[in-house]
Amino acid sequence: MPATIAIALVTAASSDSSTGATISEVTGGSYARQAVSPSTANWQSTQGTASGVSTGTGGSTNNNATITFPTSTADWGTVTGVAICDSTTTAAGNVLFYGALTANKVVSNGDTFSFQSSQLSVQIDN
Repeated sequence: MPATIAIALVTAASSDSSTGATISEVTGGSYARQAVSPSTANWQSTQGTASGVSTGTGGSTNNNATITFPTSTADWGTVTGVAICDSTTTAAGNVLFYGALTANKVVSNGDTFSFQSSQLSVQIDN
């Protein structure tokens, strides 16, 4: 498991063959991937508790704390999804997980994009 994972915002769908270099990632305007430790302090257990060891075959977790990206200093365009990577460097690393947002979000100059607690859900199919 990587010591840090990074949440990346994308403007087009990712796929199983996507890498950190090939995803359609937001660029410019103060954008930066957001690092989150893959610890039980930052992610709910698969039982849905705020922390603790995951067990069983549920395979679903949510963020425990708000994940906030820098305030944009230029238009980022329409964010359609996320990729969770093993590198905090934009356009680098491996894509560990990816998915579409429930609703696309236009991020304009001066906006701040964030995932409130429990808004970013990751499901591993067993």
